[in-house]
Amino acid sequence: MNQPLIFDIKRYAINDGPGIRITIFMKGCPLSCKWCHNPESQSPGVQKLYTESKCIGAQECIKMCPEDALTLTPKGIVTDYQTCTLCGICADVCPTKAIEMSGRPYEVEELMQIIERERVHIEQSNGGVTFSGGEPLLNAGFLMKMLDACGEKKLHRTVDTCGFSDSETLLEVAKRTELFLFDLKLMDEAKHKKWTGVSNKLILKNLQLLAESGANINIRVPFIRNVNADHNTLTEMAEFIAALPGKKPVVNLLPYHNIAANKYNKLGSEYKAFNMEEPTEEEQNRAIAIFEKYGIEAEIGG
Repeated sequence: MNQPLIFDIKRYAINDGPGIRITIFMKGCPLSCKWCHNPESQSPGVQKLYTESKCIGAQECIKMCPEDALTLTPKGIVTDYQTCTLCGICADVCPTKAIEMSGRPYEVEELMQIIERERVHIEQSNGGVTFSGGEPLLNAGFLMKMLDACGEKKLHRTVDTCGFSDSETLLEVAKRTELFLFDLKLMDEAKHKKWTGVSNKLILKNLQLLAESGANINIRVPFIRNVNADHNTLTEMAEFIAALPGKKPVVNLLPYHNIAANKYNKLGSEYKAFNMEEPTEEEQNRAIAIFEKYGIEAEIGG
């Protein structure tokens, strides 16, 4: 069983399934979406984040680094990743948390203790636990252990997935899951490859299989002007969803924003917006109308 790294545990989450939830974010994703708002989720390994505006030049990180991998420059602390071992000592001693480490392993029992501390809020709101990422299905063995543990505690379980996974594994996970938040980004395969780095054939196949299994599904669409907000793309999506067997999924349209650009800076990379833009209110209303035409409930956010 592979043990993933967890990069965030979000308490009081209200947009990751019903009620108040605790959402566990696992590192590692098979997609590389141009709009990704959690760039630290893409790599399965530990990463270092640096916020120059928080740095006060205390230089404790430089003094304590066992590899002499850090240097103070006019642009702040610079890490030599040829020698840095990502041990995290620099983050531990930084007085302002200008340096942070993203990703650490947790045992199932440790996570369950954290979840149990949120039980009052979860039960009072009919909430539960959501597993997100990254892509939680990349670590299906660990994920199923967590789902089983939550099931034993009678906790509602949600899995947020991009759908790019072994189909047999996905259906095994479905046996332990009350709700899937399933990302649907584009219908055209060439455009999907352009914007996410992978084909969507497996994703569409898996969405079909989940629907056939009777799984409870909400479809999430990252809604982006100049990517998938056009009439043809939305109509293709609506036609595909309307043809799925069983209860029709609710569609959550998630309008694009570029507020994650700062995260890319923290990772030492550049955020490239290409021609992505926030959809207008008119485009959002038009999208809802297209889905409603096919008998599909659609809403902004969620």
